[in-house]
Amino acid sequence: MQRVPNDHPVELVAPDISPYREGNTGVPYFTSFDSGQAGPHVALTALVHGNELCGAIALDHLLRAEVRPQSGCLTLGFVNTDAYGAFDPEDPTTSRFVDEDFNRLWSPAILGGSRQSCELTRAREIWPLIDTVDHLLDIHSMQNRTPPLMMAGPLDKSLELARAIATPHFVVRDSGHAAGPRLRDYGGFAEAFSPRSALLVECGQHWEETSAAVAIDAAYRFLLHFGLVDEELAGPHLLPLPASQAVIAVDRAVTVETDRFEFVQDFRGLEVLAEGDPIGMDGDRPVTAPYDDCVLIMPSRRLWPGQTAVRLGRIERGEPAAG
Repeated sequence: MQRVPNDHPVELVAPDISPYREGNTGVPYFTSFDSGQAGPHVALTALVHGNELCGAIALDHLLRAEVRPQSGCLTLGFVNTDAYGAFDPEDPTTSRFVDEDFNRLWSPAILGGSRQSCELTRAREIWPLIDTVDHLLDIHSMQNRTPPLMMAGPLDKSLELARAIATPHFVVRDSGHAAGPRLRDYGGFAEAFSPRSALLVECGQHWEETSAAVAIDAAYRFLLHFGLVDEELAGPHLLPLPASQAVIAVDRAVTVETDRFEFVQDFRGLEVLAEGDPIGMDGDRPVTAPYDDCVLIMPSRRLWPGQTAVRLGRIERGEPAAG
C-alpha cells in the first residue's frame, strides 16, 4: 500500500476486539441482539478502514456496556478486521486496507464478480447480513483535523434522517466516488423509494481524542432515533447538539488522473473558494474552483490515479463553512 503523509499524533488507543471475533451471526466480529419486540433491524459498523479507531471504540463501548435494544434488532459489526490487525500507532496510515479500499466495493456487480482480494472476501462474507439491515450507521474518521461531517448522500430521505439525528453541524449531500460505491450506498440504502436508509459519519481526524466521543454520541443518537434505546440510557454519553446544521451539496468530485497531482496549498477541508481560485495541478492540467462559494470537502492525501482528490460543493442551507 502506498504511504500517505501524516502529521497528526495518535491520541487514541486501539481497543482489543478479539473478544468479539466469534460473534453470534455466523459472520466473525458481527454480533446481533434481538429484543423480541417489533422494530427495525439497525446496524452500526466500524473499521471499514482499518486505521479509523473511533468507530471501534464506540462499538467496544456499547458491547462492554451491554447495551441491548428495547425494540427491534441491533447489530454491531467490526468490518475490515484484517486491516485493523495490522494497525501500528508508529505507522498509522498504512493499515487503511490490505489489498483495496473496502468502501469502493458495494455493488452487486463487484460483489458478485470474479475479482478477488482480501477486502472482497470479507465483503462477500458480510453481504448477506447487510441485506437484512433496515437502517445503517457507518462510523468513520478523516485524514485532517476537520469538524465532524455527516455524509448523508444525495437522497432526500437521507438528508431527513441526518436532520433528525441533528448532529454534527455539517451535513454533506454527496454521491460517492468514481472508484466504486460505499457501504452507505448499497442497495436500498441508496434507492429513493426504499424504506431502508444509511448514513456515514466522519467523526474528526483519525486519531484525535475527541473523535471517539463524537462516534459514541452519534451511535447513541442513531439508536435513540429508531427507538432501540431511551434517553435514560443514552443521556450520559451524549454531546451537546449544535445550534443548527449547515447542509453542503456536493456536485462534483476531482478524480486524480496522473501520478503528479499536487494541491496548491495545504487544504484541510471546508475552505471556501471563489470561481477560478486554484485548487491544484494534475500533471500539467490546472484544477480550479468552478464557481463562487465553492466548499472543499475532505481533500485527500491519497493522490494517485483513480482516487478522489477532493469533492466540491455549495452551501445549501445554514451559514457558510469556515475557511
